[in-house]
Amino acid sequence: MKKIVHKASERGHANHGWLNAYHSFSFANYYDPSKVHFGLLRVLNDDTIGPGTGFGTHPHDNMEIVTIPLKGTLEHKDSMGNIGVIRPNEIQAMSAGSGLMHSEYNHSKTEELNLLQIWVFPKLKNIEPRYEQRVFSAEEKNGKFKTIVAPVKSSDIMWINQDAYFSLGKFEKYSQVEYTIQHPGNGAYIFMIEGEASIEGEVLGQRDAMGIWETPKISITTNINSEILIIEVPMN
Repeated sequence: MKKIVHKASERGHANHGWLNAYHSFSFANYYDPSKVHFGLLRVLNDDTIGPGTGFGTHPHDNMEIVTIPLKGTLEHKDSMGNIGVIRPNEIQAMSAGSGLMHSEYNHSKTEELNLLQIWVFPKLKNIEPRYEQRVFSAEEKNGKFKTIVAPVKSSDIMWINQDAYFSLGKFEKYSQVEYTIQHPGNGAYIFMIEGEASIEGEVLGQRDAMGIWETPKISITTNINSEILIIEVPMN
């Protein structure tokens, strides 16, 4: 087993007034040669966006983009004609593929929006762009890891153009849970959304993260009530 710990306090940070952003990996004006990516996971941004503000229309290509709202509502528009509002317990997945334009705004004029935006390098390049939005109930994640994104097309999982898996779980204090790697050779990037947990000899607090690879299973014990995101990706 190999592992690396990324403390929340060591993330890149940029406060633009309307946007307060924390970067787990090098992004925009933040660059750390030791934090360019974890396997094929390229970006994990923890963004808080002010009321009525957001990212104007901009391009993407050849990137798998997953957005997870934690608080507030996100308004999405893109060049494929998709217009939607994404709320907590909803997930957005987008294959930028051969290229698209989109915008993202805080739908509320009074409340802040906090979201995670995650980029993964694609398996196939220049595919037809696609967009998906889906609700996952809180009950699906209680006491277990619910796979929300996977490289399979299913009625209850969002598809990604990569051998990657995203799983979310909410656990009570002193829960003991084991995560099994779903694709041989993949590593797992564990992001503590809330709470505190002991994971393979390391204690992670809120917004701390840990990359683990060359192991088939990961043991987790929560020290307090916790919400955990696991992003499983190929390592090369």
